[in-house]
Amino acid sequence: MSDPFTIAIITGSPTVPSRSAAVARLAELKLGQGAFRARTIQVRDLPASALLHAQTDAPEFVSARDLIEKADGVIVASPVYKASYSGVLKTFLDLLPQFALRGKVVLPLLTGGTLAHVLALDYALRPVLQSLDARLIVPGLFLLDAWVTKQDDGSAVLAEDVAPRFDAAVRAFVDGIRCFSEA
Repeated sequence: MSDPFTIAIITGSPTVPSRSAAVARLAELKLGQGAFRARTIQVRDLPASALLHAQTDAPEFVSARDLIEKADGVIVASPVYKASYSGVLKTFLDLLPQFALRGKVVLPLLTGGTLAHVLALDYALRPVLQSLDARLIVPGLFLLDAWVTKQDDGSAVLAEDVAPRFDAAVRAFVDGIRCFSEA
């Protein structure tokens, strides 16, 4: 058996508990059923002073950057605030090297309180991920808060009619990683 694929999961919610972190955890659990090893970066847990003062040599930031660099795929999960992904995630992404996602498959996941924010996926987050030179950004998913029930283990249960769309997004992510690993 070959080595498992490495997945970096970046969660950009400033709050605990968090629906977006729970959705990311659900993706991690689904990946755990295959040949994947996932590690999560909770951006809110990185030192605020390092993020706000662009101290990219801070050990916690270096560790997060190295995890992304070594990953085969990256999942980015964030709540939507004021029609965009969270500011803490934006700050983190701005500090990554210009080509931090080069050669990687990326799955964007956003949660929000209203369908009015669904376009944040394609008009706010996707361009930034593309600017970091992702090889493939699979169609992501926007989930209404009402569709996500947080569980005690930190994961989520999705509304019955949304779960198949989530599964399809994770499958597209997995297929992209496997496709490019064979190339």
